[in-house]
Amino acid sequence: MSDKLYLDDLVVGQKFKSREYLLDAEQIMTYAREFDPQPFHTDPEQAKNTFFKGLAASGWHTASITMKLVVESLPMSAGVIGAGVEELSWPLPTRPGDRLHLESEVLEIIPSRSRPERAIVRIRCETKNQNGDVVQSFIPKLLAFKRGAA
Repeated sequence: MSDKLYLDDLVVGQKFKSREYLLDAEQIMTYAREFDPQPFHTDPEQAKNTFFKGLAASGWHTASITMKLVVESLPMSAGVIGAGVEELSWPLPTRPGDRLHLESEVLEIIPSRSRPERAIVRIRCETKNQNGDVVQSFIPKLLAFKRGAA
């Protein structure tokens, strides 16, 4: 297998694991100030009196980190091309000091009826912290191409 993943390389049940990504308070606040400016993401003191009982990363920040880990751990031959997301959840908050990693599993490979050189691949992606707790879960549908396809 090459360093790029082709449709030919993928099988149902195949698993992938990413490297760890360390998240700190400054990253959480910087992202949130620009993209999700709410007190539980931007101010550690105010965050203590919120639903989260402390500083928590925006779910979209967690999703952005997850995307980075997807690209690194699932190096699809034509890039990570999304064809939709079936579900997305954040069962637990992501906190400063969390070491995140991604665990992925191929759930289904759906060949294209009109384009035999490609398929949709459904993958369960779970972003976990250092304790193995799932902080984000989603099932993307990714486009995959056979080796030699243009």
